[in-house]
Amino acid sequence: MSTISASSLAAALLRQEVLDLHAYHVPESSGYIKLDAMENPYLVPLELRDAIARIVAAAAINRYPDPNATSLKEKIRAVTGLPQGMEVLLGNGSDELIQLLAMAVHKPDAVMFSVEPSFVMYKMIATFTGMRYVGVPLNADFSLDLPATLAAIKRERPALIFLAYPNNPSGNLFSADAMAQIIRAAPGLVVVDEAYYAFASDSFIPCLASYPNLLVMRTFSKLGMAGLRLGFLAGSPAWIGQLEKLRLPYNVGVLPQLVAEKLLGHHEVLLQQAEQIKRDRAKLYQQLSEIAAVKVYASEANFLLFRVADANRVFNGLKQRGVLIKNLNSGHPMLKDCLRVTIGTPDENVKFIAALREVIIQSA
Repeated sequence: MSTISASSLAAALLRQEVLDLHAYHVPESSGYIKLDAMENPYLVPLELRDAIARIVAAAAINRYPDPNATSLKEKIRAVTGLPQGMEVLLGNGSDELIQLLAMAVHKPDAVMFSVEPSFVMYKMIATFTGMRYVGVPLNADFSLDLPATLAAIKRERPALIFLAYPNNPSGNLFSADAMAQIIRAAPGLVVVDEAYYAFASDSFIPCLASYPNLLVMRTFSKLGMAGLRLGFLAGSPAWIGQLEKLRLPYNVGVLPQLVAEKLLGHHEVLLQQAEQIKRDRAKLYQQLSEIAAVKVYASEANFLLFRVADANRVFNGLKQRGVLIKNLNSGHPMLKDCLRVTIGTPDENVKFIAALREVIIQSA
């Protein structure tokens, strides 16, 4: 039997990029007011939960799911108002779709491109798949630096561009005109990531037929289905048909298909919850704006980014008071001393603001 250790063997066999990576960290949240993960804080109404329970009880979990999820796709087309002729590809959350897209276009020297700071999984998945990643810094106010972005696109000729709309972690919608200029200038595929569509005032789904290199990606996680892990990619059959070849069989299970279809049949209930979150977002933004030691950024997502004098101390102070938010201080140079708070229930928001004021007063 070989005497080599498992760690030595792993070090010898794994790619250096993988060895250098840090796994995506999800902190323990038990016992906290959980405002760190951009989740919808509301359960669906009891009557709908009862209906879901009956569906789950009757589900044929001894059988493989519908490999094409035909019924669920039809429901998605209906609730999103997908343009005629566009197709849908389903994923286990949007992360799987990002990885699938990277695998599809990864020829030698192919480049994945985005702006920074943005969703961390773009760069991580580029590393997973061995693609070269190029990120262009946003302006200081987190708007697109269009001249720099267009110049980088011309120089790098990226095969795949991701643009989060609204952006995470800043929460802002980029200029639609600037986005259109990027799509037109791109030599490859542009994916507009609309994870927070339910909280935003604009979408590129109506534009899908206008640009042959455009796909729109969405997840239902932020809308209230985070536990189902369901995302989709929408676009021309010319793209979706090819990408389907890379989708692993049965990637969306029986229960996610059935439950998501039921929930999308009551899409208006989830959108009403999103409207409540938007109202609470406006109130929380105002409250944060009134704290002199806080700089808060406008958002069209279900979270707010804000900057304080010492993010690590404030983050830990909130944790000590039972409130868990996201510390972005070490995530990117532009996020120095930044924290991100998910919009919770009105009661959770009140407790967060009270705890934050306490922490800040203590440090004054």
